[in-house]
Amino acid sequence: VVTVDIAGQRYPIRSGLDPVYVAELAAYVDQKMRAAAETAPSSDTLGLAVLVALNLADEYFRARQNQSTSRGDFHERPRMAG
Repeated sequence: VVTVDIAGQRYPIRSGLDPVYVAELAAYVDQKMRAAAETAPSSDTLGLAVLVALNLADEYFRARQNQSTSRGDFHERPRMAG
């Protein structure tokens, strides 16, 4: 179990991953939460977490698209219903 701090809260994380890696992931998420709090200071923690999740999903999809493009593959980005 690795205890991490994210947005001022402590979370015990049980994982088979390397504890140093888990700490790095938590630090990255904490950094994103702090940045979101600066841009939307009136948001509650859940709202900030949703913004962070959307930003991380965007980073992931862009990285996946860039990797596919560099290999010559092309995968259309999933479209959100709405």
